[in-house]
Amino acid sequence: MIKISEKEVFEKLCFDNPWWFADGLGGIGQRMQAYPRRSYFKPFAELIKDRSINRAVVLMGPRRVGKTVMALHAIQDLIDSGIPPTAMLYANLEEPLYTGIPLAKLLSMFLAHWKHSKDSPVYVFFDEVQYLKEWEIHLKSLVDAYPAFRFVATGSAAAALRLKSTESGAGRFTDFVLPPLTFAEYLRFINRETELIRINGDVEHASPGSLERFEATDIDALNAEFINYLNFGGYPEAVMSPTIQSDTGRFIKSDIIDKVLLRDLPSLYGINDIQELNRLFTTLAYNTGNEVTLEALSRDAGVAKNTLKKYLEYLEAAFLVRRMSRIDQNARHFKKVTSFKVYLTNPSMRAALFGHVTPGNESVIGHLTETAIFSQWLHSKVIDNLYYSRWSGGKVDIVHLAPSDQKPQWIVEVKWSDRPWATLSELDNCVEFVERSHMTKPAYGPPVLVTTKSVSGQREYRGLIFQFIPSSLYAYLLGANILALKQPALDSL
Repeated sequence: MIKISEKEVFEKLCFDNPWWFADGLGGIGQRMQAYPRRSYFKPFAELIKDRSINRAVVLMGPRRVGKTVMALHAIQDLIDSGIPPTAMLYANLEEPLYTGIPLAKLLSMFLAHWKHSKDSPVYVFFDEVQYLKEWEIHLKSLVDAYPAFRFVATGSAAAALRLKSTESGAGRFTDFVLPPLTFAEYLRFINRETELIRINGDVEHASPGSLERFEATDIDALNAEFINYLNFGGYPEAVMSPTIQSDTGRFIKSDIIDKVLLRDLPSLYGINDIQELNRLFTTLAYNTGNEVTLEALSRDAGVAKNTLKKYLEYLEAAFLVRRMSRIDQNARHFKKVTSFKVYLTNPSMRAALFGHVTPGNESVIGHLTETAIFSQWLHSKVIDNLYYSRWSGGKVDIVHLAPSDQKPQWIVEVKWSDRPWATLSELDNCVEFVERSHMTKPAYGPPVLVTTKSVSGQREYRGLIFQFIPSSLYAYLLGANILALKQPALDSL
């Protein structure tokens, strides 16, 4: 049997690290440099440059959200800041040529060739690190052995990465999560943000979460792009390619969903019945934005309850779905969880499975709108304190409970319709919840927000002030504020 030689491995490393040659003038290449940078790039790059803490940065997230591109952009940023190009190593561990090769071996080949010492300011990037068995043990060992080096790893199987980094890399890894594109990022990627959104009022003195901070220049055009976002807007590559947009089923389903369901999760968790897992995910995707029960899921997907609970954990860990827990009309938690809301982390996954939505699909757009709005909070820790309320005769789509005392602070009723503006009685459920839960008024802004299709403004009803805002504008506002400001005041959004 012919074995792969070290010479072949190093030649591959040379191919993947073109900045090593010609004094690094080409950097990561014009094509990659021209690719838009995620709004997450600046804090990610700053984290890598911070050498005060001896930890590896682990960049996690679902497939195709731009982790590799962001890692390469970080390399270019280091080159531009004056770091020698030969002080950077990049290796994609998904490459067959690297299969089974320890991280230490790749690193030693790099160090020997460029004659770096253990005290050199070296930056090492391991892409798709989950393809190396027990990667976390290897990486932790390198962090300990080379304290002067800066290690960065990326991986798509978020659950295994987070779990293993906690167990085996405690104190040695810093997690950095990269979710799908926000609606604000989507508009930036297609260069329509300044065309469709304008700043309203004196921004310098406006509160960070102010709903009046932004306004739509053309709500119909903004809504049209919002529907595009629902169909393909979560993935940078899809946003930049009309070919992929015309066939999201092939790109998103085959290259993203199927790889996670058919390869990543089975290999990580030893799942034997792949079709069973696939049926469950298809059921969840179809019902995104809806309340489901364990009984109904078990019956419709044909999965036993105990297995179902494990599968749900796996799907959440892989960044495919997210559950929202239920509270009652008094904002109290249930002792036994039998029902919950389920959301795709990216609404365009539903379009890939069941076809694009059009402006005429009002009922489907309604659930996808709620999914899209909820997914904006994936970029903030506030998502851990979001619930929905349902009781006999009423419901509220989103309730934020204060982490300290679990008291409700604000609520959101998501609509893809202007009807509640004209028929305020449709909001009686919100009034009932506020009264029965003894919800206190937030620090600023009305406690009740209602999203619409196109109407903005405030109305008083039964002693409460209701703030109305178009769903597309609210989705933009959430993403723009959370990503741009990243401060505690955003918890009041």
